[in-house]
Amino acid sequence: MYDIIIIGAGVAGCASARELSRYNASICVVDKEEDVCAGTSKANSAIAHAGYDAEPGSLMAKLNVQGNQMMDEMSKELDFPFKRSGSLVVCVREKDRYKLEDLLERGQKNGVKDLRIVDGKEAHELEPNLSEQVIAALYAPTAGIVCPFGMNIAYAENAAVNGVEFKLNTEVQDIKKTDKGYTLTTSQGLMEAKVVINAAGVYADKFHNMISAEKIHITPRRGDYCLLDKTAGQHVSRTIFPLPDEFGKGVLVTPTVHGNLLVGPTAIDIEDKEATATTQEGLNYLTSKAGEAVSNLPMRQVITSFAGLRAHEDNHEFIIGEVKDSEGFVDVAGIESPGLTSAPAIGVMVKEIVAKMMNLSEKEDFIATRKGIISPAELSKEEQAKLIEAKPEYGNIICRCEMITEGEILDAIHRPLGARSLDGVKRRTRAGMGRCQAGFCSPRTMEILARELHVGMEDITKCGGDSKLIVGTVKDEL
Repeated sequence: MYDIIIIGAGVAGCASARELSRYNASICVVDKEEDVCAGTSKANSAIAHAGYDAEPGSLMAKLNVQGNQMMDEMSKELDFPFKRSGSLVVCVREKDRYKLEDLLERGQKNGVKDLRIVDGKEAHELEPNLSEQVIAALYAPTAGIVCPFGMNIAYAENAAVNGVEFKLNTEVQDIKKTDKGYTLTTSQGLMEAKVVINAAGVYADKFHNMISAEKIHITPRRGDYCLLDKTAGQHVSRTIFPLPDEFGKGVLVTPTVHGNLLVGPTAIDIEDKEATATTQEGLNYLTSKAGEAVSNLPMRQVITSFAGLRAHEDNHEFIIGEVKDSEGFVDVAGIESPGLTSAPAIGVMVKEIVAKMMNLSEKEDFIATRKGIISPAELSKEEQAKLIEAKPEYGNIICRCEMITEGEILDAIHRPLGARSLDGVKRRTRAGMGRCQAGFCSPRTMEILARELHVGMEDITKCGGDSKLIVGTVKDEL
């Protein structure tokens, strides 16, 4: 029996695991996917929101601001990309100017620092490619951009180094309350724990409702995105939002920490918790709406589109805490935007709840830092030469678009919770994320995976499960 089982290896679950790994407890994270960061956490806007949008006094507002303030320290401690680039919420109609004042007041109540409203002239000085229709904007210098994969994986790796066990490819099918805690029926057999933390994203209502008479409901809200090539990455230098509406923060335009430009998301409520396919209608909507805030968007430079699902709770609020009628069952539910920003603070909150509940003692040997994958492209020429001399694999370019080396891919495979699929390599190294979208590097990456994992090429998948890329040979078909 484990002391703690965490359902869900997204950013909220892994942040909770990392914070709880400070204590003497047996902890296991279970997830139905083949890797961490394979659900909502992998497909979002990659924004560190300032915190002016959430309702004052809400848990969402509190954790948003706390998480934003923690981001600099956490990115250094766990070595993931983060940049405090700022954001603008733009107003294009005089009749809507009051909405900026409302957001300013809300942000100030939430404790957001340095918020101010700028007129159209200053807004265009800050961002020359804003639409000519922009008459004013709310400027939030504390907003930022982050790598969602890097952040999620960093939390998971640090948790693993500190003794947290991860059981992937393990789907939780049922949960029962027992005298000792909880029994989980999974696709890999029965598991038992004294405490269960429900960080299951769009499935969090399913697990909550298994053990509680007080039901909750989560709607999968699909968001379509377009990712543009790095040649478009400087079109704006800050995240540009329209005024928010009832479905969220609207279609934004933002640079990414890796130099691309991101446009999205849509906000479409659906029933299917696995429906992450984009639609032409959704992508057309992105182009039209984003153009209202930013002019001359180079949409011909789109290199890929994707969609993610937000876990929209009916009351649009985070649900974090022990379930009233189910002692030892802790919800981390309804974690939609600004969930990524809030994750560092969510982890701390869950840690405090569970550590007090179980009277846990702190470890003396907790490892607080983690070092990410070395990127030769970020080293000086002299440092590159020394690295390649010591490890020649770093001189072998595999992904030409992103200039990713064999050495980086090897590191991604052999580090804690190492990559086991093409997407696993991609999220850790960016191999396959460039202009050709893995058109050239996939076969070579597959060869490296097969060699290092001691399996056949036909066993390598895109993202686990049935997503094999080789389904036969030409000889078999003759």
